[in-house]
Amino acid sequence: MKPVYVTFGDKKVEKAFEELKEGRYESKQLYVFIERAISDLKKEPGCGIKLPKRLWPKEYITKFNISNLMKYDLPNGWRLIYTVKTNEILILNVLLEWFDHKEYERRFGY
Repeated sequence: MKPVYVTFGDKKVEKAFEELKEGRYESKQLYVFIERAISDLKKEPGCGIKLPKRLWPKEYITKFNISNLMKYDLPNGWRLIYTVKTNEILILNVLLEWFDHKEYERRFGY
């Protein structure tokens, strides 16, 4: 079994995650939800829902060079977007963004 790691798509996303910990109650709650998701992704990298290629934002393709895109449903209508990268040595879950449901629908054109 390959080891599984979770990282952030870039420093901006990582910083936003860390800032949730210091925010208001809702932000702190979202931080806990994302931490739980990270724990789940370490156990089962593909536990999210695979998004069809036709829905992938072009920004993700160019910025992160993705070959798959996954959605992990968080509580209270939040969505965590990530991609899974793998090689002979490891599996890497890369967290790209999280949104509330309304923002998610806008980004993915629902």
